[in-house]
Amino acid sequence: MILGEVLDRLGDETFAAEALVAMHDLSLMVAVEAASEHFGENASAYAVGAVRRFTAFADDEDWLALMTALERADDPGSACLRRMLAWSLHHDNHCERN
Repeated sequence: MILGEVLDRLGDETFAAEALVAMHDLSLMVAVEAASEHFGENASAYAVGAVRRFTAFADDEDWLALMTALERADDPGSACLRRMLAWSLHHDNHCERN
């Protein structure tokens, strides 16, 4: 996946679902589905929100880790989405506990 395409098309529920499947990360898909249900939205809406939250709230270390992952990835679009989703899931889970 091309990174710009992923970010531009995440609002399309079908594309978002396909992007999640294309990452071949079952545990991430399950976590996204659980989080989306918890927040009363579908998985694609959660993915869009995860990208927005990352871009708005990630610190310099998070961005550096993302850039490093992109540099090493065969599929930068999937790597970016995976990193942003994982970041969002971590922060959403942490906020729930507090």
